[in-house]
Amino acid sequence: MSKKITIPQLKEHKKEGYKLRMVTAYDYLFASIIDKSDVEMILVGDSLGMVVLGYDSTVPVTLEDMIHHCRPVVKGAPSTFVIGDMPFGTYNVSISDAIAKANRLMKEGAVDAVKLEGGRDMAPTVAALVQGGIPVMGHIGLTPQRASQLGGFKVQGKTEEAAETLLQDALALEKAGAFSIVIECVPYDVAQKITESLQIPTIGIGAGPYCDGQVLVTHDLVGMYERFVPKFVKQYAQIGPTIHSALNDFAREVSEGQFPKAEHSFGMDSNK
Repeated sequence: MSKKITIPQLKEHKKEGYKLRMVTAYDYLFASIIDKSDVEMILVGDSLGMVVLGYDSTVPVTLEDMIHHCRPVVKGAPSTFVIGDMPFGTYNVSISDAIAKANRLMKEGAVDAVKLEGGRDMAPTVAALVQGGIPVMGHIGLTPQRASQLGGFKVQGKTEEAAETLLQDALALEKAGAFSIVIECVPYDVAQKITESLQIPTIGIGAGPYCDGQVLVTHDLVGMYERFVPKFVKQYAQIGPTIHSALNDFAREVSEGQFPKAEHSFGMDSNK
């Protein structure tokens, strides 16, 4: 893509019925590959805690971790809209603390917007951030930072009462000024109702086909993360096994003396 998408354009796309595309990235290499694709948005998600740092959840991820990973992503994807996750503990202490932490993520991480989890309880914080000039993407449904409180990584909104709670959460976030909302692990008909009730775009993950866009963890969609593959993930490639095979071929050729050969070596009388 030659030009970075803007927040007003995101809202216009919802009216037009255009489906938005978002994936995750945590480093320069992946970001630079994504930047050459048809994907409009990159989320530097706190999922890096599990995918990159090896944690069992997203909770241990720090603001410094997020800033560290946002910087190379922004450098690698200058034509892509980049959102940085606000990690656990950076926006649940106080509104003033949340503003300070979000300012750091915007300034030091150089992202275009921030994302935080929560519904009506977080609406005042979202409103304060937006008033301070910080674009905010909301996140409702399964909120991984609160997985322990929710009883694990489970589908949310499966009852009429729970579905209504999610709808009210989404409306509160929209009123607070969020420019978009991620809906995670919610029945498709609930996500559809929320999407149709909002003027801002929804981005689904495990929320069915009726959201205004979709997001997946890149390592999931290319088959690189093998610890757990959620039901909602479609693997468009199997890069992990390909890498395993290449490494084993390298190890075998080294042990057998097949690598390196002359074409991979230098001689005193050669400039090649």
